[in-house]
Amino acid sequence: MNTITTTNFNFPNQKSVYRGKVREVYNINDELLVMVATDRLSAFDVVLPKGIPYKGQILNQIATKFMELTEDIVPNWLIATPDPSVAVGHLCEPFKVEMVIRGYVSGHAAREYAAGRRQICGVAMAEGLKENDKFPEPIITPTTKADNGSHDEDISREDILSKGIVTEEDYLVLEKYTRALFQRGTEIAASRGLILVDTKYEFGKTKDGVIVLIDEIHTPDSSRYFYSEGYQERQDRGEEQKQLSKEFVRRWLIQNGFQGLEGQQIPDMSDEYIETVSERYIELYENILGEKFVKADISNINERIEKNVLAYLAK
Repeated sequence: MNTITTTNFNFPNQKSVYRGKVREVYNINDELLVMVATDRLSAFDVVLPKGIPYKGQILNQIATKFMELTEDIVPNWLIATPDPSVAVGHLCEPFKVEMVIRGYVSGHAAREYAAGRRQICGVAMAEGLKENDKFPEPIITPTTKADNGSHDEDISREDILSKGIVTEEDYLVLEKYTRALFQRGTEIAASRGLILVDTKYEFGKTKDGVIVLIDEIHTPDSSRYFYSEGYQERQDRGEEQKQLSKEFVRRWLIQNGFQGLEGQQIPDMSDEYIETVSERYIELYENILGEKFVKADISNINERIEKNVLAYLAK
């Protein structure tokens, strides 16, 4: 199936292009950013060799919807979505940290806990918890924002402030926004029969100095979801939780001997496996948004995107 794994556009007044793990961002005249959500899949900070059909569209449309659903509590960068896989927004200066917030002992937190560590990013974790238990209160566990090819690393609030990565005044705003967004996301997920387990947010400053939410929000790439039905029963029986997130890809990679460590080879991903990943992404879309996913025309994705973005910029 056709996927979009790289772009090479040249839009009017284009100043530069930044290629992230999943998104490619075009700077238009130092005013606008055209963000293309590709079908690339990243795990353990490594971009996997094959694209996932419709993944970019899914990420872009979920993020767009949640920007709309949270703009009353946190301002965001978004202006328009001229294509199913494209968002256009204000040029911002990103903060060099990602704000990770966790409601449950899952994923990275669970792996740290299993290794005997009772602190993550300077935040204490109580004794007596098991994987996928709920924390008494959500905890914020920031990471550094790594360059391509590097790993994001845990960092404490104290280190962020002492190293001057973010000023204390700004960091207090980031924490406040992070908690407010997580609370809203938790409420929306609950209304759809889901649990928002953990997620990450990225923020930036506009030219006017306003702190805004940028990039993505509550997508399967940035968030972990469990089904709420049967959650407690599965915990009581010590069973794995039924989840909708990218964690199932990480687990498949771990089972096949890959965790992004030096010398490890990415396992072969068959077309059949790629299709199951695409189906899981569609499943999450339909569950979290409560609406049917409508597949865009992917006969020539690059051509479609270019045409739609040019039409938007010409307005």
